[in-house]
Amino acid sequence: MNVGICGLGLMGGSFGRTLVKKSAHKVYAADVSENALLKGEMLKAYDERLTKNNASELDLFIAAVTPDKIRSVFEEYLPLLKKGATVIDFCGIKRPIVSVMREFSKMFPELVFIGGHPMAGREFSGIERSTTTLFEKASMVLVNVNADIFTLDEAKSFFINSGFGEVVFTDADTHDEMIAYTSQLCHVVSNAFIKNENAVKHSGFSAGSYKDLTRVARLNPDMWTTLMSENRDKLTKELDELIGHLSEYREALRANDTEKLRRLLAEGNERKISIDVKNAKKGE
Repeated sequence: MNVGICGLGLMGGSFGRTLVKKSAHKVYAADVSENALLKGEMLKAYDERLTKNNASELDLFIAAVTPDKIRSVFEEYLPLLKKGATVIDFCGIKRPIVSVMREFSKMFPELVFIGGHPMAGREFSGIERSTTTLFEKASMVLVNVNADIFTLDEAKSFFINSGFGEVVFTDADTHDEMIAYTSQLCHVVSNAFIKNENAVKHSGFSAGSYKDLTRVARLNPDMWTTLMSENRDKLTKELDELIGHLSEYREALRANDTEKLRRLLAEGNERKISIDVKNAKKGE
């Protein structure tokens, strides 16, 4: 299969490198940065550059760009694709992307559109930080726009064969609700936590819990501002709930209510254990 990747950042670069190394697919790549393309060539993230002349050869076109770039990428490349080609994005939010896909599906009804989100990443960005193991055993979330069941099954097989551990089908609203909790909220908490004045003094006083909590404080501000702003209704709801729970702990401590504090801690502990047991039964 001929696969085109537009955007050679961490995600697009890692996926291109993975396909080149571990599959028989031919990979074409494009990026607005000549430097990214040169690095991608050295890292073997693609076989050929994606151009207006060879775009018609693609069976699959992957837009691995930030949400604000999706429309311009579609306008440039979709008119060049052949009938029946599949278009998938790698953006971290789905409602605005799926909306744009539905708009373009009316203009290009001969193309197949599926929203996508690889549940993998690092605290670093750029193709120079890409790896061929980024997606190993990760979950790939897909949101159907206009694909039939056979194409969806082909997409699932493609990602499983590319190293993903599972493929999850959902709708755009559910995706954004879950991502607000499992990803965006974590980044906000980590980013806010590191602003404590004791952060600069932590050496010698921190272990795994500190490292785990602060890892994703390091992020791409421009990208995450876009992702969080586009999902602000879902993320605000999650922040409100977290602040409510944190307030309970603060109130118990201020009142020296050890019974309440113990109850709160026990509730969290029991919740974590029950979730771990449930996931273990599912094999996660």
